[in-house]
Amino acid sequence: MPARATDARRAAVLGSPIAHSLSPALHRAAYEALDLTGWTYDRFDVDEEALPAFLDGLGAEWAGLSLTMPLKRAVIPLLDEISETAASVEAVNTLVFAEDGRRVGDNTDIPGMVAALRERGIEQVGSAAILGAGATASSALAALARVCTGEIVAYVRSGARAAEMRQWAERLDVEVRIADWADAGDALSFPLVVATTPAGATDALAVSVPERPATLFDVLYDPWPTELAARWSMFGGAVVGGLDLLVHQAVLQVEQMTGRAPAPVEAMRRAGERALASGRTPHRT
Repeated sequence: MPARATDARRAAVLGSPIAHSLSPALHRAAYEALDLTGWTYDRFDVDEEALPAFLDGLGAEWAGLSLTMPLKRAVIPLLDEISETAASVEAVNTLVFAEDGRRVGDNTDIPGMVAALRERGIEQVGSAAILGAGATASSALAALARVCTGEIVAYVRSGARAAEMRQWAERLDVEVRIADWADAGDALSFPLVVATTPAGATDALAVSVPERPATLFDVLYDPWPTELAARWSMFGGAVVGGLDLLVHQAVLQVEQMTGRAPAPVEAMRRAGERALASGRTPHRT
């Protein structure tokens, strides 16, 4: 049911560490724009061990939760229902409490990636490259399955990471070619490059940006821009950043938790930009 403005409802982001999450800024901006005066959104430092008791202690006023590391997988056994999207990558970042009390898990990171690309006019590409093979890479692979019609190549640092990527590809029914990180400069010539690596990992690749780069999706938002993203922009390429992803996955969370759609994308983006400009060092959600 769509939320009424005066309903006293609660939502929050959980994770550990969580003190610098941008999610409160985004969700509160959405509530303000939607005139949901009775809604509040907080943050709680909760780890895997504390999660079951935290969930059991929530009352009927709770509408939903955003979940970040290390809870995205730990929450799954505690749910009554999980979406196909979340099950495909074994990661839940959104928990909505149904009217009958059921706990329903979803993953908005994947459609959030697709929406962020669509916002920049990218509906479909013929091939794509993924830099890295960590936790975010599985969501990137699932998103590329929706927009890439041809080859996907993942550039990884180790045999263990290569094995993990092959497992995700098999699970998602996507064909992926594995390449060594030493050749990661070759990735930059693809129509779409998705960088899923930690801060600093792609800095050395900046010198390899081609003269006419296509599109880079760098999931980082702090520090921003990364050296790779800055050089990519300098050469005229399109850049989608981590804040774009964070906003679009939060938009979907707001819509699910409140029943109000569309959520106010631009108001949420401005709130995220203000929070980043304030000098905080946010934690990726």
